[in-house]
Amino acid sequence: MGFGDLRAASGLKVLNGFLSERSYIEGYVPSQADVAVFDSLSGAPSADLVHALRWYHHILSYSQRSSLPGVKKPLGQYGPPGLADTTSGSAPSAAKEEEDDDDIDLFGSDEEDEEAERLKEERLAQYAAKKSKKPTIIAKSSLLLDVKPWDDETDMKQLEALVRSISMEGLLWGQSKLLPVGYGIQKLQINCVIEDDKVGTDMLEEQITAFEDFVQSMDVAAFNKI
Repeated sequence: MGFGDLRAASGLKVLNGFLSERSYIEGYVPSQADVAVFDSLSGAPSADLVHALRWYHHILSYSQRSSLPGVKKPLGQYGPPGLADTTSGSAPSAAKEEEDDDDIDLFGSDEEDEEAERLKEERLAQYAAKKSKKPTIIAKSSLLLDVKPWDDETDMKQLEALVRSISMEGLLWGQSKLLPVGYGIQKLQINCVIEDDKVGTDMLEEQITAFEDFVQSMDVAAFNKI
């Protein structure tokens, strides 16, 4: 498993293809798997790598990435099968260290010869070409947001109207309801569907909390890939 060299264009293309079918490196919430891959990048992916760039900005929005769940593993334990991690400075995967001596190592080490390098580039090119031939799929996610007011005197109907007034391409508001929080205070729980490469949770939080006279905070109660 791996993405090739994440500091090279070929590795970033593999990452972009990998993220075209998922929101995160593993599972349905950001974790240390995302942090491990994020930290290995030298910077933001180029604008044409829309899926990798969307994911990069989403992970970048977390200021305390070390608090995300999970345990950070070597880069070679993430990504599509059949590829290896060759990112400079990354630790080799445990699985790779346990390969039999008789196995053919197409990705080699820092001392790999020209033939191994050629085979690696061919493998990466074949993978990128295969992904590019697939029909474009618009990745969407369903979010359940909890919007909390300052106190029990907040006009919740007006608060909901303000939230629904937020309009952007790739955002569709759904059903909502009021749920008790305590001491007479209610929170607005509202569903929405987003296109992943156009709308991020950080964008929604920024716009919703901008109604600072009404909104105390916004949390993502549920995040599901469609």
